[in-house]
Amino acid sequence: MEIKNLAEMLHPLERTVLPVLKENIELKEIIAKIKLQDVEVMRALQWLENKGIIKIKSDAKEIINLDSNGISYLKNKLPERRFLEALTKELSLNEIKEKAKLNDEELSISLGILKRKAAIEFVKDKIKIAENGKKLLNKEFLEEIFLKKLPLDLKELSNEDKYAYNELKKRKKIIKKDVVKLKFVSLTDLYAKISREKIETNVIGALTPGIIKSGEWKTKKFRRYDVKINVPKIYPGKRHFVNEAINYIKKIWLEMGFVEMEGPLLQTSFWDLDALFVPQDHPARSMQDTFFIKNPRYGNIPAELAKKVKATHENGWTTSSKGWQYKWDEKTAKENLLRTHTTVLSAQTIAKLKETDLPAKFFSVNKVFRNESLDWKHLFEFNQVEGIVIDPNANLKNLFGYLKEFYKKMGYKDVKLVPSHFPYTEPSMEIMVLHPTRNEWIELGGSGIFRPEVVKPLLGKAVPVLAWGQGMERIITEYYKITDLRDLYKNDLKQLKESKMWLK
Repeated sequence: MEIKNLAEMLHPLERTVLPVLKENIELKEIIAKIKLQDVEVMRALQWLENKGIIKIKSDAKEIINLDSNGISYLKNKLPERRFLEALTKELSLNEIKEKAKLNDEELSISLGILKRKAAIEFVKDKIKIAENGKKLLNKEFLEEIFLKKLPLDLKELSNEDKYAYNELKKRKKIIKKDVVKLKFVSLTDLYAKISREKIETNVIGALTPGIIKSGEWKTKKFRRYDVKINVPKIYPGKRHFVNEAINYIKKIWLEMGFVEMEGPLLQTSFWDLDALFVPQDHPARSMQDTFFIKNPRYGNIPAELAKKVKATHENGWTTSSKGWQYKWDEKTAKENLLRTHTTVLSAQTIAKLKETDLPAKFFSVNKVFRNESLDWKHLFEFNQVEGIVIDPNANLKNLFGYLKEFYKKMGYKDVKLVPSHFPYTEPSMEIMVLHPTRNEWIELGGSGIFRPEVVKPLLGKAVPVLAWGQGMERIITEYYKITDLRDLYKNDLKQLKESKMWLK
């Protein structure tokens, strides 16, 4: 860049600061020479460094300063000085304390110091000034001289100062040590070149209506702008990145013609488990590690539907199944819980449908709760991506097509279904995707076709229902380069500011 162009780019603050700079000048010295605020000077120096005109060096110094007692003693004399001056005659300790205005601690310290200096003598129960004490009255203690010099750099103390420092630092709140960060300016070769340029301070940096009306712009120079200079990052307001991902996922399903399902977090075991043909003594219930609610412990369930579900569990009802062959308990079905999966919404949605509503497609992206131990790959509260397609002509190939399209839009090109088992689907499959960076297959959720024992009691007719439930958090971690699920919700401000927008 030409020196002339660079000089024309200088900001008014830089133009003000530049003339006072010299090698190893300190920030405070610059501020003292010009009428600018500290932050303005620092900003100008940073811009000059970005242009390569100067370099800013930082150094830390240990500075000795007066503490609260030190400030008081500098004004009202050290306790030992007041003690000594009080001895115009022989006095008891109480008399000295009152006359010199000392507290118990100051009296004790003064007594010890003056004894070491051979400045006082004991006469029975009284104290008198010694010959050495009379001499001390006429000259300053090293400690007094030291206090008057403060503040001082710890590295630059003389031998007398070191003695006084070591004595005073043993005492309460007379001196303190502060670490002060200093900034020095080092000049580059570019500084010498640009200093030879004629740098005007009266330039136009921003064109305003007032400048245009007055015609001032005709007689003044405009500052050249550097569009490549580093500027502070600005973080605009935005949604939490997890909420951005949720909105994007909802958009995918809406664009594919699905209707969103909603429902309460608090559900009965009937809707969450029984209506999905999960037996009341099946290990799946304990495997869920469910959060059951103490108050209210029980909720209401639909009586007519409960009869059908009861018969289906006990003997298969009219589904051509033998059911689970056990005595179904209505009280167990009424137990309240925090929903363990959003499949509960699928059951409730199907129960509201009529045959004339078919075919139909629904989805949900909502919170579910599992009594899991919190670690890098498990959360006790997370979001599930749920979907169902109720269609007499639906088949497994359709299911794979919906899921493949969804994962393609989420950034996963390769998808496969692997046979598995779930209590309410047959066939049942786990959804596997090829991780784009680790190049390995990972499991992200379950899917299948609802069993007739689920659909017929709810809908009144056994119709194929494609169903899936995906752990949303595991799906989005790759995009945000997060390896620990807990980091999604730690609400670290730096992470929230710097997280990229969800764009696919």
